[in-house]
Amino acid sequence: MTPDRSPGLAESARALAAGEVTSRTLTERALARIEATQASLNAFRLVRREAALAEADAADRELAAGTRTLLLGVPVAVKDDTDVAGEPTAFGCRGEFPPAAEDGEAVRRLRAAGAVIVGKTNTCELGQWPFTEGPAFGATRNPWNSRHTPGGSSGGSAAAVAAGLVPAALGSDGAGSVRIPASWTHLIGVKPQRGRISTWPRGESFQGITVNGTLARTVEDAALLLDAASGNHAQDPHRPPALRMSEAVGRDPGRLRIALSLKPPFTALPARLRPDVRTRILELAETLAQLGHTVVEDDPPYGQIGLTFLPRATVGLAERVREAPHPGLLDRRTLDAARLGRLLGGAPLRAARRAEATLHDRFGAFFGRYDLVLAPTTAAPPPLVGAMLDLDGLATDRAMIAACPYAWPWNVLGWPGVNVPAGFLAGGLPVGAQLLGPANSEPLLLSLAAQLEAELRWHERWPEPIGTDSPAAQPSSARTL
Repeated sequence: MTPDRSPGLAESARALAAGEVTSRTLTERALARIEATQASLNAFRLVRREAALAEADAADRELAAGTRTLLLGVPVAVKDDTDVAGEPTAFGCRGEFPPAAEDGEAVRRLRAAGAVIVGKTNTCELGQWPFTEGPAFGATRNPWNSRHTPGGSSGGSAAAVAAGLVPAALGSDGAGSVRIPASWTHLIGVKPQRGRISTWPRGESFQGITVNGTLARTVEDAALLLDAASGNHAQDPHRPPALRMSEAVGRDPGRLRIALSLKPPFTALPARLRPDVRTRILELAETLAQLGHTVVEDDPPYGQIGLTFLPRATVGLAERVREAPHPGLLDRRTLDAARLGRLLGGAPLRAARRAEATLHDRFGAFFGRYDLVLAPTTAAPPPLVGAMLDLDGLATDRAMIAACPYAWPWNVLGWPGVNVPAGFLAGGLPVGAQLLGPANSEPLLLSLAAQLEAELRWHERWPEPIGTDSPAAQPSSARTL
């Protein structure tokens, strides 16, 4: 284990269980890496130094007593839209926020699995945009090229894992917010079935389109964190059947029928797949064919699915804005989108939610012909830091749709998708591809992702370290407790 970057999640858990390392050592190393890169990478909103070390010491006592749980003593991070008891949940917003009274269900389950929560990672304001920057905390940067964003809205979690600060992290995905930053930082990003990881204390987040997911360098690690975080609060409205994701890793997926979909779903604004990204996706499709799968160009029956997304997204945002303790500090784009959400909160929202069953039937027929879909995760590589920060609402929407037109339909469906690395473009910028499946298909998606990983060995490639002497260095915005 090298102290300058984190060992993997599964590797850490095995070493701790075998007594080869202590939780305090792993946690101290993670905290040191975070501190060394915070001024340049800026991945964390809040660092729980004292609390994390206390949790690590408690884990070491349990390990010494013979206790074994899934992640006992392993340091992980969570996105700052998820409640951690005693810490504020700012969700990318300016102002002071009260400490959460108790853990969100996902964090409660991570703690029950023995994980040490080292901190909360940066996210854009209320998770709306595919970049992670703003006046609340500055800009989070991409470990592969610090002039570029890691994406969003789970950009802090992605940057922390890609740079090796922590072995894995929780994010959330409402329109690709796990898969997009995973694509742009060379990670595995899992958007699971709706309800797989609880969003409690919200039964639904953003009218059901947002789910919690996992980011990691390997399929094994992403599946392990998913196993640890999965499960439901007693009042959750969505309760998918329990699945053991780790058991799918290394399992032969069989010979699959895969639809290669390169056409963006219909949007009111233009989107086009960049030729260099298309090349990487076609290369991945060729690898799948060489592995024995049947790959056919075909597109899911998207139709006018966008009409069902907008009401749910904007009504969900309006709900968050109503709860904000400092609405006067919110971005003008946030307030404008929330105003639209208040207009769409009646009949349009009801119609959008009713349409989901019809969409399930239509897409279900498509999956009668195919086992899964391979599609680009984004249409372009990560933009420069600042490229979208000061745009008005329409210009931001244009830029977002041009770069990221592919991910959001699976949020409407509530079905699982996994980003896998698809290679690099000029300037060392990563891009990814989505494996998309029907309801509760995470095991199949993870099994295929692991087969690709064994063939392509993408996890063996690391970015160059970003230190405090980076030209991108900036004042740290993270609170250290």
